[in-house]
Amino acid sequence: MIKFLDLQKINAQYEQELKEAANSVIDSGWYLMGKELETFEQNYASFCGVKYSLGVSNGLDALRLIFKAYIEMGMMKKGDEVIVPANTYIASVLAISDNDLVPVFVEPNMATYNLDNKLIEKAITQKTKAILTVHLYGQISIDQQILDLCSKYNLKLIEDAAQSHGAKWNDKISGGIGDAAGHSFYPGKNLGALGDAGAVTTNDQVLAKTIAAIRNYGSEKKYENIYRGLNSRLDEIQAAFLNVKLKYIQKDIEARREVANYYLENIKNPEILLPTMLSEEGHVWHLFVIRTKKRVELQKHLSDNGIQTLIHYPIPPHKQEAYEAYNNLSFPITEQIHEEVLSLPLSAIITKEDMNKIVKVLNDY
Repeated sequence: MIKFLDLQKINAQYEQELKEAANSVIDSGWYLMGKELETFEQNYASFCGVKYSLGVSNGLDALRLIFKAYIEMGMMKKGDEVIVPANTYIASVLAISDNDLVPVFVEPNMATYNLDNKLIEKAITQKTKAILTVHLYGQISIDQQILDLCSKYNLKLIEDAAQSHGAKWNDKISGGIGDAAGHSFYPGKNLGALGDAGAVTTNDQVLAKTIAAIRNYGSEKKYENIYRGLNSRLDEIQAAFLNVKLKYIQKDIEARREVANYYLENIKNPEILLPTMLSEEGHVWHLFVIRTKKRVELQKHLSDNGIQTLIHYPIPPHKQEAYEAYNNLSFPITEQIHEEVLSLPLSAIITKEDMNKIVKVLNDY
């Protein structure tokens, strides 16, 4: 079986360094808010080209903390609206509603699966305070039009950069383009920890200071609580693992691009719609997502031939039981995408033999 993602093989590349990192943390006797976190925050801020990086428990918390901090800073309040892609993973929406803000869904562009910029302005109201743009599947979703809209309407631009580590637009790196960004280091991400982990990046000193306190029970000084905060701290051992893997992220990105380009050049089945890449540097291929009206049959055909695939994502947020109040809304482009997408195996360690087999099975179908 060709696994969709073989995390054992991926992490085996760094086995010795990861074990040394774990041993170092264990031997240190310091497991939270220590030197490993400080080092990773500095390294990741440098990687993203920003002033501040704050390690948190996971990618969802990263986004939750951004909105919570803006509320504490008096820049947002309960009932304010945030524009968000209708076809995103539910975490993007949970971060909004968890802060008593209102998600306003906007359809994606059918070619890129990212926000359709032409539809954003008509969704803006007097209550709109931010655009949460999602770099879905690893492709940058920001352009000058979005920046101009944020400037025109005085909106915060927040990046959901959970899938786009290292993607670039106009010489800026994902996580350093908007006002703030939430990052996920879930094990399956391009930069993956060995457990849950996340970060916030920003150039806003006040925002960074506020988030630093909120993630630590709302405290800057022990037992003195400024905010009604959370416990959302990136622990030392995950920070140590990420310090190891961050050294290799650029090499891994280039390897992923080679796999994606091979698929783009060699998959020829007319029943399969290949993804659109706007620019080489703007896509880091967290996922290689094809579309077909025969998804059920094609996924079974691939499985029967020993190829594991996944669906990202089968149910859009507005159709989830958790958001029952939105279930009657219609977003036909989003709904079509969610009915047709299928993600192929892609990683920096996939073999040429496996790639050849995947292409052959797809073309023969």
